[in-house]
Amino acid sequence: MNKNSLRTVFLMTLVAVLFMLVGQVLGGSTGLVIAFIFAMGMNFFSYWKSDKIVLRMYKAEPVDRSSHPKLYGMVEELAQKASLPMPALYIIPQQQPNAFATGRNPNNAAVAVTRGIMQALDEDELRGVIAHELAHIQNRDILTQTIVTTVVSALSMLAQFAYFIPMGGGDRDSNPLVALIVLITAPIAAMMLQAAISRTREYEADRVGAEISGKPQSLALALQRIEKAAEQLPMNGVSESAMRSTSHMFPVNPFSGGLFMSLFSTHPDTDDRVERLIHMQRTGEYLFE
Repeated sequence: MNKNSLRTVFLMTLVAVLFMLVGQVLGGSTGLVIAFIFAMGMNFFSYWKSDKIVLRMYKAEPVDRSSHPKLYGMVEELAQKASLPMPALYIIPQQQPNAFATGRNPNNAAVAVTRGIMQALDEDELRGVIAHELAHIQNRDILTQTIVTTVVSALSMLAQFAYFIPMGGGDRDSNPLVALIVLITAPIAAMMLQAAISRTREYEADRVGAEISGKPQSLALALQRIEKAAEQLPMNGVSESAMRSTSHMFPVNPFSGGLFMSLFSTHPDTDDRVERLIHMQRTGEYLFE
């Protein structure tokens, strides 16, 4: 297990520990269990249906070998290199160059690319982006994000419960001031941990994607092009709330949002990602901190 994977496990453990501590402070053991069951139910549905929901959200259109032979052949070849089944392939009718992968497991996966990305990138750069998305599928990052989202959602519910039930679940030994501080800070801490986990998975997808495509520098150039274009070409017809909830799925955040988005960014700094990929191109090794 590499350092990045260990960091992911460590951060996920922190999220779980935070949830248990907050549950005891705000809702007692009963509140903790209720919140977790509700969150599990919601995110279990999301896990099974999220691919269809997000594809519909972006008006993605299914394509096959006959309609887009070059793109289909590229994805098929890279999937074989990654030892993955051929994912369902979609095109998003947007000019912003971007892409994402979704699906609950490698056998039920989909890759979607925008029309803009096929025009903005050369073949090697496009291969790099598709390989990055296949890496997310190979690493089962959708499952990782679902687990983390379940716990973060449960934390948010606990915070909401605290407004309507006695803090500490009626525990006489509970400290209302401590509970109030936890009520305010815990959801923020949970979202920051969630964003940090997402960033670690992006680094790992860069590394694995570069190995699949065989050209780390092309992926680096693609990330730079996508980031620059995302600042100039917004996603049309997609609500801001939808963009925020799905931004982690793209190789570069399609939503530009100032200070808030920088504090809770689901993506590492692009310059840093590029530097690591260029180093990998030169040495064959990907640098983790």
